[in-house]
Amino acid sequence: MLQRIQTVFLALAAITNLGVYFTPIYTRAMEDPQQWIGFGLAISLVVAAIFSVYSIFLFNNRKNQINWVKRAAFVQIISLGFSVGVFFSLGGIGTYLWDEAIGTGLIVLGFIFQLLALRFINKDEKLVRSMDRIR
Repeated sequence: MLQRIQTVFLALAAITNLGVYFTPIYTRAMEDPQQWIGFGLAISLVVAAIFSVYSIFLFNNRKNQINWVKRAAFVQIISLGFSVGVFFSLGGIGTYLWDEAIGTGLIVLGFIFQLLALRFINKDEKLVRSMDRIR
């Protein structure tokens, strides 16, 4: 389980998702008067992190693991949408919004980690299929 590189990528994706809670983009999202943006961002980050951690333990069934990583990436895109919406509602890209940009960058970094994990899971699946053909 831990000797596979996709496990590291999925764990890093979950850590970066949870790290967004400690950035100013999350506090700005929670300052929304109706709070649906803040709750949407919080829920989508937690769901993406849970899906990433859950897919770590599906190492025996790679096809199922691929499906769960794809679901996590989809939820990650939703959280990126919330984050970009909050970021641009603050006034766009400026010199005073670097802290908020870090939070959005963490979400993008988590998405990149999920894509890398998906790539290496697919490589393992192709390797196993080629070994089955040889036998």
